Amino acid sequence: MTTTRLAEVAKYAGVSPATVSRVLNDKPGISPATKAAVLTALDVLGFERPTPIRSSRAPLIGLVVPDLQNPIFPAFADVIASALVKRGLAPVLCTRTADGVSEANYIEMLLAQQAGGIIFVGSSFADAGPEHCRTLKERKLPLVLVNPADVNLGVVQVCVDDAVAVRQALAHLTSLGHERIGLVVGPLGHVPSARKYAAFRVHGESHDSDGWRKLVAHTMFTAEGGRAAATRLLDQQVTALICASDTLALGAVRAARKRGLQVPDDLSVVGFDDSTYMPITDPPLTTVRQPVEAIAFAAVKALLTQLDGRPADAAELVFEPELIVRQSTGPIRRYL
Repeated sequence: MTTTRLAEVAKYAGVSPATVSRVLNDKPGISPATKAAVLTALDVLGFERPTPIRSSRAPLIGLVVPDLQNPIFPAFADVIASALVKRGLAPVLCTRTADGVSEANYIEMLLAQQAGGIIFVGSSFADAGPEHCRTLKERKLPLVLVNPADVNLGVVQVCVDDAVAVRQALAHLTSLGHERIGLVVGPLGHVPSARKYAAFRVHGESHDSDGWRKLVAHTMFTAEGGRAAATRLLDQQVTALICASDTLALGAVRAARKRGLQVPDDLSVVGFDDSTYMPITDPPLTTVRQPVEAIAFAAVKALLTQLDGRPADAAELVFEPELIVRQSTGPIRRYL
């Protein structure tokens, strides 16, 4: 291969021309991730692979998400999968299904296929049970958890700062004059919801002793769950709601309209995630945006570190969210 072509491949793969040359000559000492990145660059740029490595297969990487109904999970899957492919890895999307295909099933399938690693988004391997957890640890399979639903110690975790998200929403709503602010979060035991709850509790205890407890509703992460939770909180005379997902927030808007209330005139609503289409909902949703790309790239980087045989920092890596103000929040008008 000419020097020019070597440089092209090196630039695409993000390595040096010398590394490309070592891969092409099947030299030892090249990590699987680096080799896969160079081979992918060859394929993308239309250069033929050398004969000794033509049959090399990109390592499979499991990408496990709870579902594809919540738009935040496809958003993460899209960025992570694209980043993995650019590094020469083959993502395999695994999503829990209504007919019973769970994390445990996917873990068994991925292990049987000799997967190189697994990234869990919004879920974790804890749901798979102690036997699968033990198997994963014994095999020392590279793992990364993104916003995990459960407590997982000793595993690389990349998360959004849920406490900051709630504080940002509270600061926004209180600046608009709201005092009776409710919180709609996921089920008990869901870690991101627990973190949001803890931040809300700090605010509540500093303003209203124990009265804040009546302003919290736990529910499932569905629009119907958001509607039911918001209905309960409207009975508590709230004038604003902070929701743990955009889907919950849209359910809250529906609950308000069912009562003949207007958003934001009678009720302000804040979501979380800044999912696709939130700028064009009716009204456009004020929400706390997750830095999806930054979190996704950090997760892939942590996985690549492990694939290279280097230990990844098991300390939780936390990213700060950003409040996006739109038309679903406004100054307090009256108490309901």
